[in-house]
Amino acid sequence: MSTTTTLGIVELPLLHHHSHKQNPRFHLLQFKNKIKHNRLNYSSSNKFIFNGGSFCNYKPFKVQTVKATSTDTALVEADTVLFEETFPLKRIQKVEGKISVKLDQVKNTDKCKLTVACDLPGKWILHWGVNYVDDIRSEWDQPPTEMRPPGSIAIKDYAIETPLTEIPSSGDGKKLHEIQIEFQRDCPITAINFVLKDEETGIWCQHRGRDFKVPLMDYVHDDTNIVGAKKGFSIWPGAFGQLSSALVKSEGPGPKGQESTGKSEEPKKNTKRLEGFYEDCPILKEVPVQNVLKVSVRKAQQKDKQFVDVHLETDIPGDVVVHWGVCRDNDKHWEIPATPHPPKTKIFKKNALQTLLKMKEDGRGSWGSFSLDKELKGLLFVLKLGDNTWANNMGSDFYIPLSIENSTDVKESESSITSTSAEKEAAKEAVAYTDGIINDIKNLVTGIASEKNRKTKSKGAHALILQEIEKLAAEAYSIFRSSSVITVEEDVPDATLEPPLPTSGTGSGFEVLCQGFNWESHKSGRWYMELNEKAKELSSLGFTVIWLPPPTESISPEGYMPKDLYNLNSRYGSMEELKVVVKKFHEVGMKVLGDVVLNHRCAHYQNQNGIWNIYGGKLNWDDRAVVADDPHFQGRGNKSSGDNFHAAPNIDHSQEFVRKDLKEWLCWLRKEIGYDGWRLDYVRGFWGGYVKDYLEASEPYFAVGEYWDSLSYTYGEMDHNQDAHRQRIIDWINAANGTAGAFDVTTKGILHSALERCEYWRLSDEKGKPPGVVGWWPSRAVTFIENHDTGSTQGHWRFPGGKEMQGYAYILTHPGTPAVFYDHIFSHYRSEISALISLRHRNKINCRSAIKITKAERDVYVAIIDKKVAVKIGPGYYEPPHEEKWTPAIEGRDYKVWEAS
Repeated sequence: MSTTTTLGIVELPLLHHHSHKQNPRFHLLQFKNKIKHNRLNYSSSNKFIFNGGSFCNYKPFKVQTVKATSTDTALVEADTVLFEETFPLKRIQKVEGKISVKLDQVKNTDKCKLTVACDLPGKWILHWGVNYVDDIRSEWDQPPTEMRPPGSIAIKDYAIETPLTEIPSSGDGKKLHEIQIEFQRDCPITAINFVLKDEETGIWCQHRGRDFKVPLMDYVHDDTNIVGAKKGFSIWPGAFGQLSSALVKSEGPGPKGQESTGKSEEPKKNTKRLEGFYEDCPILKEVPVQNVLKVSVRKAQQKDKQFVDVHLETDIPGDVVVHWGVCRDNDKHWEIPATPHPPKTKIFKKNALQTLLKMKEDGRGSWGSFSLDKELKGLLFVLKLGDNTWANNMGSDFYIPLSIENSTDVKESESSITSTSAEKEAAKEAVAYTDGIINDIKNLVTGIASEKNRKTKSKGAHALILQEIEKLAAEAYSIFRSSSVITVEEDVPDATLEPPLPTSGTGSGFEVLCQGFNWESHKSGRWYMELNEKAKELSSLGFTVIWLPPPTESISPEGYMPKDLYNLNSRYGSMEELKVVVKKFHEVGMKVLGDVVLNHRCAHYQNQNGIWNIYGGKLNWDDRAVVADDPHFQGRGNKSSGDNFHAAPNIDHSQEFVRKDLKEWLCWLRKEIGYDGWRLDYVRGFWGGYVKDYLEASEPYFAVGEYWDSLSYTYGEMDHNQDAHRQRIIDWINAANGTAGAFDVTTKGILHSALERCEYWRLSDEKGKPPGVVGWWPSRAVTFIENHDTGSTQGHWRFPGGKEMQGYAYILTHPGTPAVFYDHIFSHYRSEISALISLRHRNKINCRSAIKITKAERDVYVAIIDKKVAVKIGPGYYEPPHEEKWTPAIEGRDYKVWEAS
């Protein structure tokens, strides 16, 4: 007997290690697999050997008939194929390489030569600048023209970009890319700074998280990012030649006075110029690799006992361990099957087994077979790879049905969410937890109310107890929201209706936000004036709001370590220049957001213990303004109401004098500078209720908070269900009473996985809505794909390279308030971004627009917004139905947008 099939394909991402032990909500949150059951041609006369130990050691997928030779080995007949599937496995392989830096003299000349090389494949660009001897600042400057190699391009007035050239292999098979920079030995340059960029992937390579700094003189401040003199030049690779030692020579003062003018340094009689050194800096680059996993299930019989045999085969190199269990019902609760178990199997934490697959004879992968009781419902497993990473099925465990009856209802059972024991357990746990919070509040209230405590406790102690009650109440409310927001989302008005009038903090609903800076903007020293020249241009592109960088005096040049809040002379320009640029944007019809850092503040003075926690300036707070639970800064305030930022003293917002001063400062900024609203930095650090207080006092037109949190992962791979992540952002917005929006970090993260792995099914949640904050509370979701932290030269979480316009096609056509990053505006994406913004305004798409997702599959996503705009992203094919009247409007790489005719 034989049957036929068409094999289904399910993509598999690579995952990092995670214990399978699940919390009570796991089955509610996990993404349900949609595995197709299939049959294929197979002759009932083919037979194979089954070893009585329940592990079939036959050569993978080559069936043979062998006569049993003992009571432990019996003839087994595979009479029915129940299931067979081939899964592509997309994994990321890390390739090790190095950035090599060498400084030496050009032979028989008075010149020196800096060589920077990289031995990893890519299209490498050197982004670099210099420091001069008479410049005590940390900003980059452009090098003199004669120092710039051919092909160099000026970036603003502070940096140069030069492509690296591919040179012959150094003998180990790796291609080498290098750039050489020559300069006069007596030039007035103290250091060369650089980062390396791979244009193919958009990755920026830094040195210990900062710019590379190559010192040319020995009085450069010692720092962790310095690439210094290192002996052992004979190991320099390839065409670079060899040096025998690092030379340091002494000379008199240079032509521009090479003594340091920094306050902490004393002038030197002699300045030493480094003549030569070499150093290797290790780097890693992730390269995508494609493998496959084959799974088949067959009926089999040993003597008079029937069972099913599950065969696994993969071409993944190295050791592969199957982390597995079985289930007896649709709840898919893992359990360990009865013995005997396959060879090389061990029990993992009493709820799973781990079996090492057998290496293939040719060494190209591994295989194994599991014989299981035919009464079992299914096999559950994930793969643990040799590099301690994990692979699963689109964010969930593999589920393989073990009978025809089970396989026929896989799709139905997977797509429906039923009441399970896990749900009941989760409900019990939630009730117990909230009861505990209520009891804690009652105890604290009783403590304050008791006559005895009134006499013995100080006013400060009572205030602390009240604060704890406030925090417990907020936590209880967040539990309430977690059970209600999932089923009750923001009501979106009909597409034919105009959105409500502007309200404080949330704008009109039609805003398009421009982030008006990147991580390097401070280096020019005149950023405000540069933006002033671009105001009319940005307005003509369709932007309605611009977000300016932090305005205050700051320990860090980027502005995020503020010191004197009333000192608005920063690395971006003076206070007067700030007023000028704000006025200019108002003249062209744009609103202006100030970037305010309320969570922390750097101190002016040390206390008696030498700790920096005493402030100067107009807000001359003492250490009562600093939270008490950060040991680095020994504050005398109350405990923090959020997560501490350990690089600076965290402000205690529970103090009345702190809140009063901050409200006055925000109102002063509104009146004196003309800001229309705020971008609030690191709002995870303090309770959202304080934000409500600040916004009600300063009455911004628009405000957005940066609530940055990690998304949900299982085995290191992003889960399909990100409800818990967006719930935390929603909770913060609720705590602020809806007076501000928040950056939709959830949507950015999901777009990463969807676009990078071609998993566009991720862009629809279980209810067919957008899976980020924009799917639950669109009027408070500020969507974005990149900013100064994630992109620019920091690159902490860079958007998938080459797919930026798919991201913008998504956020600029969808509800929510879209934000566009400065670097993308002034790039080759400019015209496409402008066209999408124009389409958004033309069709009056707003933060509350109605959306209908019509397709979310492996390689294509389609949505219709307000019945006016249709958008498709992904490499898959889509055209609107002929009976519907749509006109193509914009088309780019893997995206297309239509307008209703």
